[in-house]
Amino acid sequence: MTAPVVTAAASAGSWARRGHPSAKARPAKPAGHASREALDDLATTLTADRLLAAATVLNAAPRIVVAAAGLSAAVAADAAYRLRALGCVVDAPADFLTAQLAAAQLPPGAVCLAISHTGATRSTVDTARRARHAGAEVISLTSYAQSPLSETSTHTLVAGGQDLVFGLETMAGRIAHLVTVDALTQTLLTLRATTAEQTLHLSADVTADHFY
Repeated sequence: MTAPVVTAAASAGSWARRGHPSAKARPAKPAGHASREALDDLATTLTADRLLAAATVLNAAPRIVVAAAGLSAAVAADAAYRLRALGCVVDAPADFLTAQLAAAQLPPGAVCLAISHTGATRSTVDTARRARHAGAEVISLTSYAQSPLSETSTHTLVAGGQDLVFGLETMAGRIAHLVTVDALTQTLLTLRATTAEQTLHLSADVTADHFY
């Protein structure tokens, strides 16, 4: 069972090195301009139909595993919190080995939400592949429509700036991904408004307890 995953991961790494657009640093743009550009592009890459399709499988999922690494981990934490606040059963392991084990144990109908700017992060792609092998749905959130992650996904949400500065993605990509998570969870809320009402009240109570 393990060999195909390792092989796929290796090919993902070589794919990135062979000339993925994000494999080379590009000249920096002003942060505000890049962020506005990334958000403007969402109207083209992120359709209402794609959001609804992804939200529908999340709504039906008995369990959800959220996977990410590096700078995408902050987006994953936001997604996990929002999904849990809507009453979803969510696991978002920080350790990639734990994430892969959790993904491998997903039942059919469950969902792995995999987040990666490049779509070629080995640990995240491996987690998504293990989820697919287990019979789960995979929703990928990435900045590139063509990537190892999108190839293994049942639903792909494309959003984000594609610039790198010194080998690191710019803030524009994460802003676009955070906006996408917000749009996805808002769409999910329309599908489970009654179910989510109680857990949203719980979330509000927990948040209120931390104010003075």
